[in-house]
Amino acid sequence: MQSVLDSVKGEMKIFAANASKDLATKIAKHLGVELGKATVSYFHDGEINMRILETVRGADVFIIQSTSHPVNDHLMELLIMIDAMRRSSAGRITCVMPYFGYARQDRRAKSHDPISAKLVADLITTAGANRILTMDLHSPQIQGFFNIPVDHLRGIPLFAYYWENKGVNKGDYVVVSPDLGSVSRCSTFADRLGLDLAIVNKRRPDDDVSEAKHFIGSVRGKYAILVDDQLATGGSITNAANLAIENGATGVCACVTHPVLCSDAVEKINSSRLDKVLVLDTIVVPEEKLADCSKLEVLSVAKFVSEAICCIHDNKSIGKLFKSYDSLPDER
Repeated sequence: MQSVLDSVKGEMKIFAANASKDLATKIAKHLGVELGKATVSYFHDGEINMRILETVRGADVFIIQSTSHPVNDHLMELLIMIDAMRRSSAGRITCVMPYFGYARQDRRAKSHDPISAKLVADLITTAGANRILTMDLHSPQIQGFFNIPVDHLRGIPLFAYYWENKGVNKGDYVVVSPDLGSVSRCSTFADRLGLDLAIVNKRRPDDDVSEAKHFIGSVRGKYAILVDDQLATGGSITNAANLAIENGATGVCACVTHPVLCSDAVEKINSSRLDKVLVLDTIVVPEEKLADCSKLEVLSVAKFVSEAICCIHDNKSIGKLFKSYDSLPDER
């Protein structure tokens, strides 16, 4: 039996909090709608001041907000905006979270550790969200932490289209997984392009420290394309790139969905053997970091996400978006 929320056909409305206003503006433009009127500011004591400046009664509301740095501020903005929409009688509330913060805390790695990703999922649901749209979760099983529908987009089609336009061929290129955890993602990417796959055997002696040891497979005489879900400190990607060159790769490029870019990540990229790092605009890359790192190139997810939003609004499957993507957005 179809639920009431599944049959929502109220007016589509797109809103944004502070983390993703530029991306939300692009998404609204692709959808041919105006960005919803709302303000998110802070009181002097640090509390969030939220104002929804138009009616949302019965509307199909989509809130665009990545929970990126500062993670806790942006998470609270999202929760409070969801609550405001629920109390204003929105017909359905979909959280569009291009980047889901706390995703790496998806299990108890050590005794007494929290499972923070599950806690965040519970908070979002309790606040009043009816659906989640996100991209490249660190662990796909995080979808199971929610008791509401989760649509999980992949960055692979965007990166694959980029390289298909370059005319890659099996003899000259190889896809490299920077660790064992990214093998499934990289295998999908390699299959899409018809390329071989190599895997870096990585050790992590500390939480934010990684060491690349050796390859499973060969990169010798081929251009290596590294694929990962996020670039935080840059250790995994830069170590893998340097190892690829040491093992005979002719060059290295990285394709990373989420440009977290914390700590000295930009400095590591600049001093590494990487030729280029392709990232998506799921997280805003500050202008100063773009200026400091000529190797960074940003591709936009706006058109991709807008198509998914249309499918959700029209109660259609978004499965086709996982399989192919025929055009890159104009914004980069």
